[in-house]
Amino acid sequence: MCSHYQAIKERERYFRKFGVHPPAHDYVEDMWPKYQGTFLRRPPEAGSGDEAVAVREAQVGRWGLVPWATTDAVKQFKLSTFNARSETAARSFTFGPAWRRGQHCIIPADAIYEPDWRSGRHMPTRIARADGEPLGLAGLWDRWESPTGPLLSYTMLTINADDHVFMCRFHRPDEEKRMVVVLRPQDYGAWLTAPPGSAMDFMRQCPPAVLVSEVR
Repeated sequence: MCSHYQAIKERERYFRKFGVHPPAHDYVEDMWPKYQGTFLRRPPEAGSGDEAVAVREAQVGRWGLVPWATTDAVKQFKLSTFNARSETAARSFTFGPAWRRGQHCIIPADAIYEPDWRSGRHMPTRIARADGEPLGLAGLWDRWESPTGPLLSYTMLTINADDHVFMCRFHRPDEEKRMVVVLRPQDYGAWLTAPPGSAMDFMRQCPPAVLVSEVR
């Protein structure tokens, strides 16, 4: 899982790597759950199929998905919804509607942070691409009509990493190892337009050689 990441603050870098400018808002580079961050999605009004592959937009939303059917906002806002297990997302009350509607998104990041416990104590570790390029993380988004207006939100999808020689280093020794889904840049368009039945095809481990880590 991932509960901390570094957002891309440079607008031109964001545009060069993801093809759209980020929305104008007060950026928080050091991102934690419930903060407002940016994500990329296919506009809801866009068509489907090949003609929609290149259509994408950047939006501001809450990191921690709030499902459209939420009725108890106080309870929902207390839940940890910043990560979604891809294996069970389709059956989840929180993530299921977005998964079944194919509301895929990409979360741009310069790095993620995970705890390395191999020394016996928590060592915050920065994980980034070895080539210096930003990460495009697979996620889901949703829209909730709150009493004060619409709220967009998003979550990062995760997969098992017990056998991943790089990501198995992180989290407590007695915990299942999980990792976010790092999309290949050539798959960005396909992920945003993929039908729900094809979503699991993208839930693949990132090759270990793509990533580097640095204890912070």
